[in-house]
Amino acid sequence: MKGYDHGPKQPSQRKDVCQTRPPPRASSVNVSKSMKGNKAKDTKPELELRKLLYSYGLLGYRLNLKTIPGRPDICYTKRKIAIFVNGCYWHRCPYCRLHLPKTNRSFWKKKFMRNKERDRLKTQKLKKMGWTVITVWECQINKRLDATVQRILKSLER
Repeated sequence: MKGYDHGPKQPSQRKDVCQTRPPPRASSVNVSKSMKGNKAKDTKPELELRKLLYSYGLLGYRLNLKTIPGRPDICYTKRKIAIFVNGCYWHRCPYCRLHLPKTNRSFWKKKFMRNKERDRLKTQKLKKMGWTVITVWECQINKRLDATVQRILKSLER
């Protein structure tokens, strides 16, 4: 189709400004395949949270909105509320305090530091734009789902 823009062609033209530096190299092809197999959208914790939000009547949210920094998992655009559902392992949950893997520790340390830095930048940029940012951890969904939804409800009432 003529005239149709298929998006940025060069990596430097990407709109995702949360990229800080290139990812560290995986120790093996198997590790690389395993990491690529992890889902970014519609994860089990995210689906559970959305299901409960729906049951509370909290409709009208958008999923993975590309027009704002970080592509929040759930976002209420009219109220400017962005919700990130973070996996405890990949985003290094402050409550779980998970250990680093025993093999290739330097790779994993760099990987997790990059993830945390990217999360911090996303939150910072959204707050500068006037958004309320809520980070929900996988363990909170597994253990205290109702309390997590109550926290979101309080933000929506403001």
